[in-house]
Amino acid sequence: MEEHPAAVTMKGNPLTLLGNMPRAGQTAPDAELLDNSLAPVQISSYRGKVVIISSVPSLDTPVCDIETRRFNTEAGNLGADVVILTVSMDLPFAQKRWCGAAGIDRVITLSDHRHAEFGKLYGTLIKELRLLARAVFVVDREGIVQYVQLVKEISQEPDYAGVLEAVRRQL
Repeated sequence: MEEHPAAVTMKGNPLTLLGNMPRAGQTAPDAELLDNSLAPVQISSYRGKVVIISSVPSLDTPVCDIETRRFNTEAGNLGADVVILTVSMDLPFAQKRWCGAAGIDRVITLSDHRHAEFGKLYGTLIKELRLLARAVFVVDREGIVQYVQLVKEISQEPDYAGVLEAVRRQL
């Protein structure tokens, strides 16, 4: 597996990412994740919709909490043709608990804890922590990646305006 040393930092400390991040124009890798009831979910099952995939380290951290709440709010403005997935290594039970406590009802949380397949296929798996780096992907209705944003300092939020503009170009 390819390694990308110092690809991101956490509070200034360099971290290594594993795998290869897809680029705009490539077919979105079809990782299998677990939903909050432990059922397997393929990313390809959302074909026909514009998909925002938000990769985060853990929902139980302040920045991931803020980001997921923001995407939940934005989902209400984007319409039924857009699906927002938040992927983390959190256990499905923890994701379900967090969504209930945070009132998240428009973002779908999915867990990569079992095999880290998403992290490897999307190049967001942090070698040192076995967590996912903060990144956002926009995938069009045909399953083609249209936008990629890797947040270099994972303690910072993504550029929401860039993500939303990429989504609007697909609608």
